[in-house]
Amino acid sequence: MPAEHDVLIRFNNIFKKEDDLYRNAARLLGCSDCEFWILYTLCLSNQPMTQSELCDMQYQPKQTVNSSLKKLEADGYLTLVHKDNRRSKYIELTPLGKKLAANTAQQVIHIELDTFAAFSKEEQDTFLNLYERYADALKEKMQQLQPYRKEP
Repeated sequence: MPAEHDVLIRFNNIFKKEDDLYRNAARLLGCSDCEFWILYTLCLSNQPMTQSELCDMQYQPKQTVNSSLKKLEADGYLTLVHKDNRRSKYIELTPLGKKLAANTAQQVIHIELDTFAAFSKEEQDTFLNLYERYADALKEKMQQLQPYRKEP
């Protein structure tokens, strides 16, 4: 294995470990991954948002988010409300949904804030700037992928 692969192995191990932490947290808190991230995003935004805005913030397919929204709505955790324009529905947590969010996503947000607090402001900025730079460069390079279809 070439030495330059070592950095990818290390990065992917870190990335997958973090992904696993969130997946396990969602499960422990009684949510599907998508339900958890909906609650998490609504907690961070602290305001109603449309399904389209939610999908953009989460980088999730609309179908996946829509299925989870319908379940959360059917269970009484959120409502979809028409506001200014009839085409857009805004997602709002019900009182039951706010309780759910406080006991699930908000717990994780507090843990994340505590974790970031262990780093200086300079370390936080450095970490976020480097990670964002990596993600932006990766996105640019991924746009160069050539489509390929497996042979039957």
